[in-house]
Amino acid sequence: MKFRPPILLVALSLCFVTNTSAQAYKIKNGIAIQGGISQFDIYTDNFVTKKGNGFIGGMAATVDLPHKWYTVSYGMLLSENNLEISGRMTDDVVGNEMIEYKLMTVQIGFLFHAKILNDNLTFDLGPQLQYNGKLELKDSDNETYFINGYDNLKAKDISDISQFNANGVVGITAGLGAFRVRAQYGYGFTNIFSKLNNSDLNVGSGESKFKGNQELLTLTAMITF
Repeated sequence: MKFRPPILLVALSLCFVTNTSAQAYKIKNGIAIQGGISQFDIYTDNFVTKKGNGFIGGMAATVDLPHKWYTVSYGMLLSENNLEISGRMTDDVVGNEMIEYKLMTVQIGFLFHAKILNDNLTFDLGPQLQYNGKLELKDSDNETYFINGYDNLKAKDISDISQFNANGVVGITAGLGAFRVRAQYGYGFTNIFSKLNNSDLNVGSGESKFKGNQELLTLTAMITF
């Protein structure tokens, strides 16, 4: 086999550069566990909504870059969110009863953390992909209630919402050592009601195009390892 000095030189150079970089900049990887409370709403012109409280928890992998002005993390969150929508018991009586729904979500996100006070205070920003279940009625007795603003639309008719959504997240993380507190606001860029537009619903004289963007505010405590 022919000996090729240029190739060997390149290989040795790469090893030297890699080792030097690793020694100069010690990248720290970690795992974070978090849990806390959430407040959920859907911004829409179709329904009158009232935000509800829920809970959220999950894990994240963190990558600390000491030589950069930011760190990064990626992880998964699971939450149970609650929401109320204005309705009435019968179609021919004026009423305003808040119908309770819940929404289970799984969110996978990638976040940049801009260092404000080193690692003790960061500004967080990033995209998030979400899979969620249907908009479930918390009380099955409300299935035949009517949604206000519509003549014939019933509470059970709006359960089959879009289950894949994309969100944007901003927030603040603060803490010392392994303990952190994180506040975040998430906004849904996709129309969470888009699937309803293909459901051939009986909307009567009400608005036939459904559009809604979710809003999720969370406050969690984190422990990093």
